[in-house]
Amino acid sequence: MVHLPDELLSGYRNFMANRYSADRYRALAREGQSPQTMVIACCDSRAAPETIFDAGPGDLFVVRNVANLVPPYKPDGEHHGTSAALEFAVQSLKIRQILVMGHGRCGGIRAALNPAGAPLSPGDFIGKWMSQLRPETEAVVENQLMTPGEKQTALERISIRHSIQNLLTFPCVRILHEKGRISLHGAWFDISTGELWVMNQTTGDFERPDD
Repeated sequence: MVHLPDELLSGYRNFMANRYSADRYRALAREGQSPQTMVIACCDSRAAPETIFDAGPGDLFVVRNVANLVPPYKPDGEHHGTSAALEFAVQSLKIRQILVMGHGRCGGIRAALNPAGAPLSPGDFIGKWMSQLRPETEAVVENQLMTPGEKQTALERISIRHSIQNLLTFPCVRILHEKGRISLHGAWFDISTGELWVMNQTTGDFERPDD
């Protein structure tokens, strides 16, 4: 008996038949990975970086969490999955650019904007995780001129800038960034249209890239 759902086994068979490249994977196994780009993305199943950027195996180093947040540098002995991945990407893989990619209709952002909702578990892990954005969330909620949809999109994009600011609290990132050896980028993906909006590194505005 095979203990995997049928849809996963079917997908694997399709991968082996149509997308698996023996030469590519053997080279990766032999030589190791050497991606140039790290992507910090949301764990939402509709916004997969490898799919959006048409990336192959070994092309991107991806870490995903709720709402694509980067916590501030805090070596306090606790568990920090995103910080550990960032440390590995910068210190070991020597990546050259980091992209924080948010997306439309993000459930984590929706939870931040509606904190009165019942927590999903006694630990309220999502609520505590999203509390990193509390000052930014409160500023957006207090704006009475914006519709709920506008507040959602605004906070999704603000959270990207927030994460990029937090990246610079990590000494290994800040030093390399100041030396011009690593670049930081932001992008926002619209699930409903497939549009990618890229953060202008000078103004912070999100703009559509030239076709």
